[in-house]
Amino acid sequence: MSEEKITRVRDVMKTHFDMIEGRMTVMEALKKMKHVENKSLIVDKRHEDDEYGMLLLSDVAKQVLALDRSPERVNVYEIMSKPVLAVDPGMDIRYCARYFERFGLTRAPVVDCGKVVGIVSYTDMVLKGLVKFDPSDK
Repeated sequence: MSEEKITRVRDVMKTHFDMIEGRMTVMEALKKMKHVENKSLIVDKRHEDDEYGMLLLSDVAKQVLALDRSPERVNVYEIMSKPVLAVDPGMDIRYCARYFERFGLTRAPVVDCGKVVGIVSYTDMVLKGLVKFDPSDK
């Protein structure tokens, strides 16, 4: 009897992400962004009892660009999502996909012992988890 290997969030998540402060302007945050492929920025906690936030590039497009607001004058905290729903690194990606569908998510921080250790998205789950996509195969 062969047992199917479970693919976990830790197996497919991106471990490189950008952490910013909520008081930054949107322009400062975008200039600090090094991992554009994540399409998001994690907003750090201000203190131990605070929660993480997230700023998606789509938030910037909808709430700054489309409304003709100045990214130099809008602070991240004005348009970010907070608190955000997080994912455990040990979660089966099948349940993670259901979690995303249930709550309307496209990506989420991966939190282990209270600290962000990565970001996971539908793309990660499908390309890295389901089909084991390898860009070098092209």
